[in-house]
Amino acid sequence: MNETEKLLIEHACARLVAHYSHHADFGEAERVAELFAEDAVWEMDEMRFEGRDTIRAMMRGRQEMQGRRSRHVCTNLGVEVVDADHAIGLVYLTLYRHDFDGPETEQASVPETRPLAVGQYRDRFVRTSEGWRFAHRTAEVGFGQL
Repeated sequence: MNETEKLLIEHACARLVAHYSHHADFGEAERVAELFAEDAVWEMDEMRFEGRDTIRAMMRGRQEMQGRRSRHVCTNLGVEVVDADHAIGLVYLTLYRHDFDGPETEQASVPETRPLAVGQYRDRFVRTSEGWRFAHRTAEVGFGQL
């Protein structure tokens, strides 16, 4: 595999990481499932969701939380290409979240706050017939809580 092919894989995986945060933070959490392979796993602590449909149902619950505003700030992404169809990644996560009494609006002001949690996502990526997808995503909290 040449360097250009590796860069393209790294870029495709980085786009998944960014789209995950954008969907989760901007009212389209259910679309997060589109970023996962059919048999993918998403897990955190004692929670484990297996399969795209299960992940979609879990994220639908997040999407229905009308009073919640969040921002997943993902930095220091590193992607290691394993082979032409597999890659692994690690990205730092700083999660800000605020729950409103009523529906979230664009004009709503969020009080000054510190992050809810700081940690990392450990990802395994796989090339599918649909393109690159998460095969396994694990959220780990370094400090704080989710």
